Parts: sequence; structure tokens; C-alpha cells
Amino acid sequence: MHKKHQPIADFYNNHYYAGQKSGPPDKHLYRLSSRLHVTQGQRVLDIACGTGEWLQVCSERGAEVFGVDISSKAIDLCELVMPHGDFRCQPAEILPYENQSFDLVTCLGSLEHFLDQENAINEMARVAKNNAKIVILVPNSGFFTYRLGLFSGTQQKTVKETIRSLKEWETMINDNGLIIEKRWRDLHILSMRWIYRKPFYLIPARVLQAIALPFWPLAWQYQVFHLCSRR
Repeated sequence: MHKKHQPIADFYNNHYYAGQKSGPPDKHLYRLSSRLHVTQGQRVLDIACGTGEWLQVCSERGAEVFGVDISSKAIDLCELVMPHGDFRCQPAEILPYENQSFDLVTCLGSLEHFLDQENAINEMARVAKNNAKIVILVPNSGFFTYRLGLFSGTQQKTVKETIRSLKEWETMINDNGLIIEKRWRDLHILSMRWIYRKPFYLIPARVLQAIALPFWPLAWQYQVFHLCSRR
């Protein structure tokens, strides 16, 4: 691992994933797998896979699962839960796979934390098959709560976090080997698991946000899915 990535790896190993265990996948991941038609025999790569909940869902549907993450602790948890999977501890900017290897490539809520986001997108395009789906979930600087100053980012911002407008993300994605086919809002927070978590004093605000999100336009959403194909 390059020395410039080491402080980020240390953050995730020693803070973000400290004491964390791999839990059961959330229901929204099952809905996503249905939307993307994950099926038996597909090769699925998740970039910045974390503790692997999304890949657990894909595995349950019969897919061959592969994951990379900068955190060795996260990779250890993936290997514990999915010993049949292929997991690598390394940055997303250099993927250890051959060209056109995967039917589905995902990067869910992580691209904004990468040091070289453009190269990471190019790598996604490189390892995807010609007819593959590439799904990228990113935060939106047009997020209504963010614009009001009521949200300033996640805890990962202490090491790296870039929140761009949807137009800026679109330009970056389209300029680095991919074409955006479709976009949709991320409504995973419409769950008790997200609302009733620490800090508990924010529960009322989360309830109000969960009620409002389905009615806000795409330009106001916090995170937006981008379904892409290779250029």
C-alpha cells in the first residue's frame, strides 16, 4: 500500500471499524439486489466493501462475490462471514483484476472518500465487462439539509470527503470511461435501524428527514445512485 493511503487505512482500522462486527444486511440492500437483478453465477465486485453486508446479499442470490477495501479489519470480517468470497485489502485506485472481469461493479457511498476519484472510476470501467452494470452511490452538495447548514458531512471527513453537486459527479463519471444510464434517490434511511441510532438526541430530526425525503426532488437528496455502463 502506498504511504499516502496509510493514514486513511489507519483511520478505518483504528476508529471507523473499531469493535465493529458484521451484522445482518439491511432490507434496503435486498431491494437494491432485486432492482439490479443480481442472479446466480454473476461475478460481483464491490469497491470499498466494508464489512460486506451488500456482498452477503449478492452471495445469497447465488453470485460470486469479490471485494476490495483499504481496511484490513473490514476485509477480515468479510472473510469470516463469506469464506468462499475473494477479498483484497488495498486502495480502490488499483484493482487487482483483469480487464472485463465482472458483470456488476458497485461502489456504494465510498467514492467521495478516495484520494484519486477519477482513477478509481477508470478502474471500475476497466474491470467491468462490456455489458456490465456499474453502480455508484455518492453524496450531493445540493442536499437540502446540507445547504441549510444542518449537516456538515460524515465522520470520515476527518481523513477525506468530497461532496460534489450532481452535475459535478456527472461530469467526472462521464469523463472517465463510463456513461450514466439512470439515477435514483437513496432512501435507505427510511428504516428504524437508521433513525434509532446514536446520538439519540437526533432521533426527532431523523424522523422528520425520513418523512420528507421521498417527496424531495432528486436535486435535494443526500445520496444519489448512478447506474452506469462502459463508454
